[in-house]
Amino acid sequence: MSSSAAAGGSATAGSEPFDAVLFLSFGGPDGPDDVMPFLENVTRGRGIPRERLESVAEHYLHFGGVSPINRLNLEMIDALRAELDRRGLDLPVYFGNRNWHPMAEDTVAQMYREGHRRVLVFPTSAWGGYSGCRQYHEDIDRALTSLTRAVPAATDPDSAMLLRKLPQYWSHPAFVAAGADAVRRAIESLGPGDDAPRLVFTAHSVPDSADAASGPAAEGGHLYSRQVMAASQAVADALGITDFDQVWQSRSGPPQVPWLEPDICDHLEDLAARGIRRVVVYPVGFISDHLEVIWDLDNEAAEVAERLGMDYARAGTVGPDRRFIEMIGEFVESYAGGGGDLTAMGCADNGRTCRENCCVPAARPGSVGRPPSRS
Repeated sequence: MSSSAAAGGSATAGSEPFDAVLFLSFGGPDGPDDVMPFLENVTRGRGIPRERLESVAEHYLHFGGVSPINRLNLEMIDALRAELDRRGLDLPVYFGNRNWHPMAEDTVAQMYREGHRRVLVFPTSAWGGYSGCRQYHEDIDRALTSLTRAVPAATDPDSAMLLRKLPQYWSHPAFVAAGADAVRRAIESLGPGDDAPRLVFTAHSVPDSADAASGPAAEGGHLYSRQVMAASQAVADALGITDFDQVWQSRSGPPQVPWLEPDICDHLEDLAARGIRRVVVYPVGFISDHLEVIWDLDNEAAEVAERLGMDYARAGTVGPDRRFIEMIGEFVESYAGGGGDLTAMGCADNGRTCRENCCVPAARPGSVGRPPSRS
């Protein structure tokens, strides 16, 4: 069932106001006992051997079995509530996840019980592609399907629920400005040196086939990598930096499956071989310092840089930045009145599942090196 079907046809009625906001994210464990159930949720249906999940679990257990993503999301939600109050918008903000509590299905059911029928959804991913866009539509559809099974009245057009995903924001000026300031602070943290530090942008790697399938084939696909590169270019332009690198992190597939490269650690080796000894890394692909950022960049990449004798700094992510929260508030205010085309399809301003054959997930046999994340 699509989100438009679950809404009982109301997806085309753009004049009715929205009455709540769902902050939709990936999820993460809150303690050691949560780690394996969380990873099983992430990899369900992919036939991953338990011993491989246990090796990934060690990353989480290294930090006490707690991913910071839920805490950081709750901090952003509190800031967003204050921002909506500042704008005079009386819309409650709820929290739901794809893979861990609070699960999106449970949150949507709670929202329905509390009388909400038209909900704006903010996803913690700035990007197009399957993991960054279409999968959030699938989360919405799954939650609505679960609701209509549990509450038959929710299929009635007069009491049906509409969840509308807000637009992507990778090119939004606030996203770019917050990123540029984060990079600027990281550069300053290195102090003076003979050479300007090399700026390296990272984002979550995906299989080459998934990137090729992202966006409409008629537009050349590769929507995800094109958006990441464009966002990196925009941040570099804001800093007056003309030469930088775009690399990838957190690949989770078997070596025989091609993924976007180069990997951040391999790239640091290449930079050192070229005599570069000062590096600033900015995780443009992530909006918060969750576990993949901390493990991949603050541990693995930092250790590689130390071994190579590099001065290394990792820029912060945009989540806590006031301008980023204001951007979310701006989106909510723009759509709260019910305007906009709720039937638009594809990776943009849309309120239903992506176009047929747009951002179709690629097969990922045996993939798990790290749990994939877009948040």
